[in-house]
Amino acid sequence: MSKNIAIDGPAGAGKSTIARRLAKELGYIYVDTGAMYRAMGLFFTTRGVDPHNKERICAAAKDASVTLSYENGEQHVLLNGEDVTGKIRTEEAGKMASATSGFMPVREHLTNLQKELAARENVVMDGRDIGTCVLPNADLKVYLTASSSVRGERRYKELVEKGMPADLDVIIADIEKRDEADMNREVSPLKQAEDAVLLDSSDLTIDQVVEKMMEMCKEKDLIS
Repeated sequence: MSKNIAIDGPAGAGKSTIARRLAKELGYIYVDTGAMYRAMGLFFTTRGVDPHNKERICAAAKDASVTLSYENGEQHVLLNGEDVTGKIRTEEAGKMASATSGFMPVREHLTNLQKELAARENVVMDGRDIGTCVLPNADLKVYLTASSSVRGERRYKELVEKGMPADLDVIIADIEKRDEADMNREVSPLKQAEDAVLLDSSDLTIDQVVEKMMEMCKEKDLIS
């Protein structure tokens, strides 16, 4: 029987980085659900779809096929057969993903794929509603968070290192708006599962967070 680890939390908390590291340590498959929603966001953005037009979003979602592939242990995101792994990390794709992820057709399409993968593989899956909706019976659930200022600084540094324009105040404001939208959306809002462990990474390094999670895995007997 497969073993599942669910990591939830707000944007910029380091979920993807931590989940990827943890999966590597455990020999599990890493599933970045945020990347899948970003792929949908990219799909809508490139087609000029209004994120507030529910009818058009729901209709367009049927034309998007988002799948995952793994090469040398690295996850690749395919959108209608095209590898868009390098195209989905823009602010535009992220904002569109946040704005459209609450629509039921979008969530159902991606949630089914995530559930199927977790049923046959040992996975570390991160997102906004993994422990509450996608994998409610996960062996370990962690709610990873950090202050909005710390998350903003991390994103700012990431953009600067890539040579991209960045305004720290704007980034922090965008993160807080995204938190508000994610926590108050009608479908599968962001929240900590009742049986999830709260882990604040504001004052922790990546190595320290991974170490704490490995200790949790040992307690749950999730290490081979």
